[in-house]
This record gives sequence, C-alpha cells and structure tokens, in this order.
Amino acid sequence: MKAIEISHSQELNIIDVEKPQALGPEEVLLRLAYVGFCGSDLNTFMGRNGMALNPVIPGHEVGAVIEAVGANVPEGLRPGMTVTCNPYTNCGKCASCRNGRVNACQHNETLGVQRHGAMKEYIVLPWEKVIPAGLLTPKTCALVEPMSVGFHAVSRAQVTDIDVVLVIGCGMVGMGAVVRSAMRGATVVAADLDDSKLELAREMGASYTINTKTDDVHQRLLDITGGFGPDVVIEAVGSTPTYQMAVDEVAFTGRVVCIGYAKAEVSFETKYFVQKELDIRGSRNAMPQDFRAVIHYLERGTCPIDKLITRVIQPEEALDTMRWWSQNPGKVFRILVAF
Repeated sequence: MKAIEISHSQELNIIDVEKPQALGPEEVLLRLAYVGFCGSDLNTFMGRNGMALNPVIPGHEVGAVIEAVGANVPEGLRPGMTVTCNPYTNCGKCASCRNGRVNACQHNETLGVQRHGAMKEYIVLPWEKVIPAGLLTPKTCALVEPMSVGFHAVSRAQVTDIDVVLVIGCGMVGMGAVVRSAMRGATVVAADLDDSKLELAREMGASYTINTKTDDVHQRLLDITGGFGPDVVIEAVGSTPTYQMAVDEVAFTGRVVCIGYAKAEVSFETKYFVQKELDIRGSRNAMPQDFRAVIHYLERGTCPIDKLITRVIQPEEALDTMRWWSQNPGKVFRILVAF
C-alpha cells in the first residue's frame, strides 16, 4: 500500500509498505480517507524536530472509515463507521498516568513523531484509540485532533465567562482555543501577525483582534480590559517573543498557559512571576473529553471548515507542497492528504 515518508533533510518519498494483514482481537483496521500535515511534520521536513524518527511516516490528524474490527472490539465500533483517532500512547505507570493525566504521559509516543504514523492507506490501532465521529465527514475528522489541543489548553486555563482571554497565535491550535474560550462565555482577544487569520478568528468567536506586527499590543490590551490586562493568556506560537509577551501582558494573579515549543531558550523578568503571583501552566496534547467536545462543536455546522483547509492534495503532490509550505509558513491552516 502507498505511504508518505519524510526525513529531516527535506526529503519526502512515496513508498510502498505492506498492508496490515493480521488483526488482533482488540484492534481496529482503519481505511484512511484524509490525513493532515501539521507544524510538527513541517519541522521534521525542515530538520527542526528532534523528537521525530528519521525517516518517519508522518500523520496523526485522521479522518478514516473502519474497515474491520477484532473479535473483542466493543459493538460501538463497527465497519463502515466514520472515525478519528487519539494518536497518543500512555504507559499507565508514570506520574502523569497515575494522576489520570494520560495526555502528558512521560513516555508518550505520538503517531507520526516518535512512531510511524497514519499517512498511508490503512492503519491498525487499539480500539481504545479509535473515536467515533458522529455525523462528521472524514475530511472534517482530520481537523479534530489539532482543535482538541486548543480545547485542552482552555481547560488547563480554567476559563470562565468572567475572563478576558488573550490567544496568541491563530493557527489551527490557537483557533481551537479561541472557539473553546468563546463557548465558555469568555471575552476573547486573538493576536496574530496575519490579518486574514485575525478576520477568521473573529468569525470563530473572538471579540477583539490585535495584529502583533502593526498594533501597540500593550496599549490595546489595556484599552480592552480597562487597564487590568487579560485574565488568561494562551501561548499557541512557540517563540521567544510570544512567551515573553504572555508573561508581560497577563493581569496580576492571571493564568498563562503555554502550548507552543519555543525553538530557543527564553529569558523572563522573573519578578513578574512573584509580583503578579502568576499561574504558569503547560498544556500538552489533549484528553479524550477534549476530542468529544470538538466533535460536538463541529457537529453544530457553524464552523467555517472550508476556510480552515488550505489545500487538499494527493500523496504525489506532497513534496512540492511541503517545499511551498516551508517558504510560506504563515499562510497555512491545514493541508490534507487524500488517500
């Protein structure tokens, strides 16, 4: 069967791998319809993802149809169902797993990063990792995982309807944070360098937008919040300036939640940690309830899905597309590969 393989040296090849034959009693065979390329895949292609296998079959944003199920798979999963998947592993033994936070398993291996992923025609997964997608199409399913990461960050921030939430970065993950914060009744401020992304953020629930390249971010936030600053800042970029912005701009006694990995060390005025008595929290991956919440949101039919899908390509177009993306990183929400 056909699969996509990428390396850390800007190489991408279409390879032939064996279609799964044996199906264990607890396993499900999925026929992939759409698989999303994400930022980690681009970083792998560009040689900047030290966590990824080299080479690796990428892909953990899945829209699929169940092809077959093992003998012990629950009746709720059956051939013909449209599904997505939880692409993370959890060991069940580390401190995170012991505390019920399996999304942050110390030994997690994400599909397409630490282990070969779903960018191929078929994949076998344990039934526990297969998520029924209700009324969603396979194409829409491929958006669930990245949005769930943003949803999880909002849960980590404990956002309520009395909060002003600043979301820095309006890619797919940041858009998830915008949507979930708005759903919880918060006043959402979206910040990004790209005006088209900011316009879409308004459509998806942001009450205010700030262009961090052209606007006076600090003054705008003071104006919006009556001089207090945002109660919550969600960092969804992963850069030194945005990490520093989050700590600088959050209100006294506010919460900062960090999703993005900064590619370099970040220095802070640590006096703000103490003076503001900040809660600074990491947010990693997503929990099963975050996946369900995203599916519930997408089933409403209010999400502008077509605007979140930058391109749908065939596997043979993947190399040229990744080269184009590497030259235009700010113009992409999601690229889906159709199998």
